[in-house]
Amino acid sequence: MVDESPSVGRYQVPSDILVSGWENKKHGFKEESRTSAAITLSTGETKLVLYFQPFSLAISVKGVAALQINSRNLLNFEHRRHKQADDPAGYWEESWMGHTDSKPKGPEAISLDLVFPGFQHVYGIPERATSLSLRSTNGAAPYGEPYRLYNLDVFEYLDDHPFGLYGSIPVMLAHKKGLTVGVFWLNAAEMFVDVVKTRSEVGTQWIAESGIVDLFVFTGGSAPAVLSSYARVAGTTALPQLFSLGYHQCRWNYKDEADVKMVDSGFDTHEIPYDVLWLDIEHTNGKRYLTWDSSLFPRPVEMQEDLASRGRQMVTIVDPHVKRDSSYYIFSEAETAGHFVKNKHGSDFDGWCWPGSSSYLDVTSPAVRDWWAQQFTLDKYKGSTKHLYIWNDMNEPSVFNGPEITMQKDNLHYGNVEHRDNHNLFGIYYHMGTAEGLKLRGSRVDLENGDRPFVLSRAFFSGTQRVGPIWTGDNAAQWSHLKVSVPMLLTLGLTGLPYSGADVGGFFGNPDAELMTRWYQVGIYYPFFRGHAHLETQRREPWLFGEDTTARIRTAIRGRYTLLPYIYTLFRFANTSGLPILRPLWYEFPDNEDVFAVEEEFMVGSAMLVKPIVAPGVSSVDVTLPAGARWYDALSGAVLPARTRSQRVQVTLDAIPVYYRGGSIVPLRERPRRSSVAQAADPYTLVVALDDKGEASGSLYVDDGRSFAFQQGRYLHRDFTFKSLKLTSTVRLESGVPNGTLTVPTTIERVVFLGLPSLKRGYKALIGGKHAVQLETGPLTMLAPHHENAVVLRKPGLPVTYDWQVEIVAL
Repeated sequence: MVDESPSVGRYQVPSDILVSGWENKKHGFKEESRTSAAITLSTGETKLVLYFQPFSLAISVKGVAALQINSRNLLNFEHRRHKQADDPAGYWEESWMGHTDSKPKGPEAISLDLVFPGFQHVYGIPERATSLSLRSTNGAAPYGEPYRLYNLDVFEYLDDHPFGLYGSIPVMLAHKKGLTVGVFWLNAAEMFVDVVKTRSEVGTQWIAESGIVDLFVFTGGSAPAVLSSYARVAGTTALPQLFSLGYHQCRWNYKDEADVKMVDSGFDTHEIPYDVLWLDIEHTNGKRYLTWDSSLFPRPVEMQEDLASRGRQMVTIVDPHVKRDSSYYIFSEAETAGHFVKNKHGSDFDGWCWPGSSSYLDVTSPAVRDWWAQQFTLDKYKGSTKHLYIWNDMNEPSVFNGPEITMQKDNLHYGNVEHRDNHNLFGIYYHMGTAEGLKLRGSRVDLENGDRPFVLSRAFFSGTQRVGPIWTGDNAAQWSHLKVSVPMLLTLGLTGLPYSGADVGGFFGNPDAELMTRWYQVGIYYPFFRGHAHLETQRREPWLFGEDTTARIRTAIRGRYTLLPYIYTLFRFANTSGLPILRPLWYEFPDNEDVFAVEEEFMVGSAMLVKPIVAPGVSSVDVTLPAGARWYDALSGAVLPARTRSQRVQVTLDAIPVYYRGGSIVPLRERPRRSSVAQAADPYTLVVALDDKGEASGSLYVDDGRSFAFQQGRYLHRDFTFKSLKLTSTVRLESGVPNGTLTVPTTIERVVFLGLPSLKRGYKALIGGKHAVQLETGPLTMLAPHHENAVVLRKPGLPVTYDWQVEIVAL
């Protein structure tokens, strides 16, 4: 250990990155024993043995070894020192590709080893395009280098590489049969993580350039418990507006108002639903954000109101680089107030980005974030309306003429903090300030309930889930990028950031019809669902690939809207408990060792399994349907046998394999509409997929889809259960949140049963013990009308708001 006084002043991540009051939720420890060599402590089912010399910590859960800290004696500090004439080169200054880092505080790195005994799989530490189960970093290139956490603007990133991308979450989970454990090192400096796997353990070494060791260990035992514990520290996912879970259409750039109108009308002409149309950097006046190019967008308010008349919203891009132009009000106000990041000499930093010479708001300052938030009110952001939301790109931050296309490490922030110390926080703070701006605007538009912000960010850190969604950046129109999107999004969900997506079709390049079809068929399950394309690519709106492809993409996107009640309900659980939307198979089947590394398929919540098609010309595919569950084809309703190993399934271009898990009840809305707003009064369908016991359960969450009224109890949350041939609806009560008081006039118009035993005379339903309705044999969905594998209760008129019971009786 290094004897270093706190007065040295090592940087600590500010408290607003975590949830306020988390310290009060810690459990106390009980001393079990003490010797001259060690002390043993316990809390609940977790036991800690602290060895004094050399220092190490052994943690076990339920008597099973979980984690060893410093068992390899790699906890080391580069302690602060005075400059000496014989110091090695690089201690006090480093040069690289024409850039010089002055390193005024000298070397101050920290190393830490964490060993997971008895484990073979670790997950997490995004963001990178790599496997779900992290590979060893002592292998062949490129995995001979450690995983890096350093937010960067990476151009055309590779599809299989340990190099870090746009965001960083220093969280790792380890899982083995019977146990999941998690660690979180709260440090915002550049970080490297080496992973070495043996037959008996996974060893990791973590190195941060500066800061302190502020290590959290989560020993809940299961993945849901670990993620819930992490959420109590870093926060849960902000409940998004319902529109933001629909389809988003984006391009760099839709040229002008006529182009916007043409694209919007194209969706209606081709009967494809969507919710949001996006404008990239070319909509501005010379890359001056929060402005409009008046020659291209002369009537922005009318344009937004026209979209809103059909239930649609607009998003504009707002990047963190501010054009250095004294006639630009954002620049002049910020310069006068001293709101910009400084260079090492104390002058405003001048970097190069889209507008040319640019300054960067020092969003690490609460005062600067408060000023920035005020710029989004309707009176400040001219041409904006309440239907306009925001996209933060380039907020790593990206500096075209900086080292590694980012800011110099010896730049200075609020509190005289060097950029090296808080680099990975710049993006989340910019994201925070922007989201607070939309909250402020919303509080003035709806004085009572406000308006939930929607701000997409590229850069992120732990805590970003409390602010808004992210996407995986500048991917490519390649099958390999479609494939790697799945483990990338699964990893984000496992590290507390489930509201994420990958650009459908790939940002760079020109996808063909087959790739576009397959990407949409997977993309409808991404929590954030957007199509986007580079300026130099061919136009690729969903109807531009021929009639057959248009029909397939239409079916896929409509499928997303059918699933919105289920997806929105999953987001409510993410909001209250920190649970992921997309889940690896091992999360739902934690004792099935065959699925611990499976990344070719995933669960949507607990009820649906999706198998993407990630190669061209595929007519059959291997699907793993884990044992211990009954599985139903989501198109035909046919039951499939569960096997330990994969089974071969035939596929066509019309759909990818998707399955309902037995034991689940999934709420749907099946009527085709042009947007989520147009669905608001539609009735629901319940898919009741029975398990081997003939039972099932699920829930439905409903609120106004836009405001913060749900925080005062203006919501409805119902639990559905099927047991002993009785389907019941009861109110769901959750600790820590106000009880729901919302009532809605909507009803359930269809109940589809999968797995009821076939009877010659069939079934009837007794509704409320009195009213009898004949059940019919029919299709699960009209997408497969010839497969009559379901038993359907039609038009029962069951109220969503109130308790009821339906008994299924054999005739």
